[in-house]
Amino acid sequence: MARILITSAIPYINGIKHLGNLVGSQLPADLFARYSRARGHEVMFICATDEHGTPAELAAAKAGKPVDQYCAEMHDVQAEIARGFRLSFDHFGRSSSQRNHKLTQHFAGVLADNGLIREVAESQVYSIDDGRFLPDRYIEGTCPNCGYTSARGDQCDNCTKQLDPTDLINPHSTVSGSTNLEVRETKHLYLMQRSLRDKLEAWIDSKHDWPILTTSIAKKWLNDGDGLQDRGITRDLHWGIPVKRGDQPWPGMEGKVFYVWFDAPIEYIAGTAEWADANGLGDDAWERWWRTDKGAADVTYYQFMGKDNVPFHTLSFPATILGSGEPWKMVDYLKSFNYLNYDGGQFSTSRGRGVFMDQALSILPSDYWRWWLLSHAPESSDAEFTWENFQASVNKDLADVLGNLVSRVTKFAKSKFGDAIPAGGAFGPQETALIADLGARIRTYETLMAEMEVRKAAAELRGIWVVGNEYLQSAAPWSVVKTDPDQAQAMIRLALNLIRIYAILSAPFIPDAAASMMTALNSTDWTWPSDVHAAIRALPAGHEFAVPENLFRKITDEERAEWQVKFAGVRT
Repeated sequence: MARILITSAIPYINGIKHLGNLVGSQLPADLFARYSRARGHEVMFICATDEHGTPAELAAAKAGKPVDQYCAEMHDVQAEIARGFRLSFDHFGRSSSQRNHKLTQHFAGVLADNGLIREVAESQVYSIDDGRFLPDRYIEGTCPNCGYTSARGDQCDNCTKQLDPTDLINPHSTVSGSTNLEVRETKHLYLMQRSLRDKLEAWIDSKHDWPILTTSIAKKWLNDGDGLQDRGITRDLHWGIPVKRGDQPWPGMEGKVFYVWFDAPIEYIAGTAEWADANGLGDDAWERWWRTDKGAADVTYYQFMGKDNVPFHTLSFPATILGSGEPWKMVDYLKSFNYLNYDGGQFSTSRGRGVFMDQALSILPSDYWRWWLLSHAPESSDAEFTWENFQASVNKDLADVLGNLVSRVTKFAKSKFGDAIPAGGAFGPQETALIADLGARIRTYETLMAEMEVRKAAAELRGIWVVGNEYLQSAAPWSVVKTDPDQAQAMIRLALNLIRIYAILSAPFIPDAAASMMTALNSTDWTWPSDVHAAIRALPAGHEFAVPENLFRKITDEERAEWQVKFAGVRT
């Protein structure tokens, strides 16, 4: 039994995430966690809400609520939606937790002790009416290059020119609209990442099995002249983790908080400590997952995230860990994903474009979405969600292939042989061939799942469903029962056991349907079918079963057209 630590990129607190966010991190992480548990491994699967930074403050202000109350409420909303998608986190934490406060302050102090923190004076735009320094993207004005009137303080979206806030003509605060701005000097702490370049490069070079997407992004940022820079880890904000050195005030940093991108990844560790606290366990329970001097040396750590998060998790967070000089567990395998686009454009949380997780669950159960998203995961390139493709995949894969097999086998068995698995007959050449084919396909499926080849694993699983249908078409027990009832009984006995095998193999992808299949078969034996010869006989003659409710219904053309219109615009 292996010990497997899994984290997915933690979703930001300001709003409900869209399907592109889901398939880029949490959902494939859940797939791997469920598969790993099914194979008997010890798994710790951690996620959380990312709650600090200016966007959280602004979202709270827009909602008319104190920021701490807003974050608490949105955490509960995101946790409930995660449960709706059957995301099997061992703990879904919060980056605003006291555990994360203490750990973030600890890491900053240790980095300072190791000479890796320097104080930098810099000039920033201050909004007198807002009473705050403004991040560059919260300042807008006219671009001096092209005249675009909504250029941000960091870049003009129209001509793509990189800007400084002081370059803008007639700048104003996007928080309040105020033009009462001035440039003031402020001091911040910087993590000296460039001094860790050799250590980071050696660490990245040691990851020979990482996906090309992950390695290429990491190398580009490492070697690009603007990539690996000393990086500010503090901000002039009201909401966040106070800048302290251990438990003591940090001289000159009064009133400042740590930058969200410094504290957020530390929440992976803190979230595991929150799990221990929630379960009444001591520090040794979480340290055995994260401290290599406390048992984590035999842990294999997997991270899942979209490609936009890769630089922070291959450079910045590792710089924090390496720079500490302490025996923390570092990621072994970082699975990154390209983007999922939406119906000819892009998903966008800020613009409200696409299908969001709560909306998806309001029209169809989670298994429909899980199957489509995972079977179309944007691994080697960007993928695109279209309603036509979604309808076709649900109707053909789930309804016609898997759902139809379960329905016709159980209904035929009940109508001809009653409520128990029939005892007659013996397996013949067709059954023997199916068992051999199934065994080979399951080995392939296991390899693809272990290697986190999500789309290929889904395709192999569908192929496993197909061979069952092909067997039934060829064996035709509904015809054989008229001439050789005993042989038909053997075929149905195999087919009912095949449904159990399908439930176990399919559970990482479609857990609710898998549970329904097992309930119908009156079975709680989720033993992985490593030995297909034994698995195909696990449910003996005389074992009672039932006909399940329709596992998957088809999406009609009318529904598809209605949803295309409903989700064509911007979420309100």
